[in-house]
Amino acid sequence: MSISVFELFNIGIGPSSSHTVGPMRAARRFLDELDALGSLEGVVGVEVHLHGSLAATGAGHATDRAVIMGLMGELPDSIDPGIIEPCIEELLESQTLRLANRVAVAFVWERDLLWSVEPLPYHPNALSLVARYRDGSRYGNTYYSVGGGFVLSAAEVNEPADAGATSLPFDFDGADRLMALCKEHGLSIAELMMINECAWRSEEEVRAKLISIWGAMQACVERGLHQRGILPGGLGVRRRAAALYERLSRAERGNLIATTFSAMDWVNLFALAVNEENAAGGRMVTAPTNGAAGIVPAVLHFYMKFQPGASERDVVDFLLTAGAIGILCKKNASISGAEVGCQGEVGVACAMAAAGLAQLLGGSPEQVENAAEIGLEHNLGLTCDPIGGLVQIPCIERNAIASVKAINAAQFALQGDGEHFVSLDKVIRTMRDTGRDMQSKYKETSLGGLAVNAIEC
Repeated sequence: MSISVFELFNIGIGPSSSHTVGPMRAARRFLDELDALGSLEGVVGVEVHLHGSLAATGAGHATDRAVIMGLMGELPDSIDPGIIEPCIEELLESQTLRLANRVAVAFVWERDLLWSVEPLPYHPNALSLVARYRDGSRYGNTYYSVGGGFVLSAAEVNEPADAGATSLPFDFDGADRLMALCKEHGLSIAELMMINECAWRSEEEVRAKLISIWGAMQACVERGLHQRGILPGGLGVRRRAAALYERLSRAERGNLIATTFSAMDWVNLFALAVNEENAAGGRMVTAPTNGAAGIVPAVLHFYMKFQPGASERDVVDFLLTAGAIGILCKKNASISGAEVGCQGEVGVACAMAAAGLAQLLGGSPEQVENAAEIGLEHNLGLTCDPIGGLVQIPCIERNAIASVKAINAAQFALQGDGEHFVSLDKVIRTMRDTGRDMQSKYKETSLGGLAVNAIEC
């Protein structure tokens, strides 16, 4: 299975890659299928069936709204988040849905949007879409949102993993193989990843696209630094990034920024800014998911702010290295909270950020792998139990904590020579096995853990 870094880092909207971005893409794919069949114009109604985790926490993750916007023809990387609520309000009032913004069909929210917490066999995040025609016939398909915005149709689930895969110059399925390739060819992880990415596009295009991703991360942080008020959803969670930004800016003008705690505060700030924007449904970058989207940009912002001479080349190397770790986790375990808990989201993002930072600080491939291993190992067993099905508590603070942990993991790894007892491959395998053993109530269903214990009856 060949995976590009741009499948891990892609621009979308909040609050969830698996519950918002993926379902919107699935709905748009359904439209494209109808168009390819030449039958879109004959549709008179549609049904949306949400299954498993998409049903259990879909309301808090805006899954219903995401699917509807996808059926209207929108995509997560291009939609203006500001149009979503007005469009939904108009639909609720008119009970008319404009498929692809051109075919008007009747749509009654309570009748045509159906929720079932029983999961389908392949994956906890499933949705089925059905089109009804004038002659009484129907066409439907089922899609699985498998984490990070990845979507598989029911047919694709049964295809061989390498079907239609791009052949890569340096293909690797495990960290041990990645280390061997780097050693054999005298390459850093970032250099090897760049060669692989050039199987899809030119080096100039890869660099430009990564800088564009970085620009989106910067824009998300910048918006988050200046927004105030209460996050949507009913929990009454107040945004904190703007007030913290003001305090840190005053301290910086007072020449206090060199202290260790001030640097840590900036890391926390960057993560908070991103995840508050995500919780509000704003535009951001999956890294590798929305729920964990603050960690990679927070650590990269930390480096770019505090490292003298930091440049765009560093951004490219950081994201390529981080992407390699995300690919390993995606291939050999999961990046879906509904499948393995938050260890697959925040844990993987922590490992990615630790690896990227170790790369920029001069780490060897072995030290970079060690940094990733430390970052993931110390998130093993992390559950996904968001209160109210919202990506707010504990998700926002969890990103800040994991960002600092990623920096610490890189520091630990750079103190050694790359030799360590537990390999990254074994930690990824452990994450996979732990996820399989974890009860479903701790895997993005909001049926256990904080989600129930924090709510007073």
